[in-house]
Amino acid sequence: MAETKQKQLSTPGRISGYTDAVFAVVITITVLELHAPESARIGALLSLWATVVSYVVSYLFVAIIWINHHFLMGYVKQVTLRVIWLNFMHLFFVSLLPFATAWIAQTELARAPVVVYTTLFVVTAGAYNLFESEVLRSSSDFSAAEYRSTRRRSLTALALFATAPLLALIQPVAGLGFISLALLLHVRPDVARRSVLRLRRRGNASR
Repeated sequence: MAETKQKQLSTPGRISGYTDAVFAVVITITVLELHAPESARIGALLSLWATVVSYVVSYLFVAIIWINHHFLMGYVKQVTLRVIWLNFMHLFFVSLLPFATAWIAQTELARAPVVVYTTLFVVTAGAYNLFESEVLRSSSDFSAAEYRSTRRRSLTALALFATAPLLALIQPVAGLGFISLALLLHVRPDVARRSVLRLRRRGNASR
């Protein structure tokens, strides 16, 4: 009875639900930094350029994180304590995003804030990499070759992220632009692509 209750408490759905709630809160807090100008002139919106840029990049980051997390959770068959803690570590860094976003917006993309902001992307991606590795390594739906291929892609993207803080030290705008381009590598998750291919193979085999 106790074992059955523990299995009910530790399910992929509970992790996904909690993670979704954290992402929703992060987006809500971040958008609250978008304060309308007091002036009625359209030109007054130009003074908000730093806030708009920082919000768009952060929103894209959260969207891509959620999409990757959503598809990755499809490979979680059994929830372990390690999976739970790695997910919490990942969410810890995600929860710092509103603070970092507000800082670069208020300082109009100054060097130190942008370095911290892009570094947050790096550690968040690093934490997600650990989470992804743990999930896929334990999944029977992933072959050893598929696992190695997916990990290479993820680590390549992480290396690109790590370049952004270095660029930000020289030119903050360049660092922010580079981190935005690196995000595009995760727009279509590798696990999602492999899921589609696997479903197609199953469909062809059943004909």
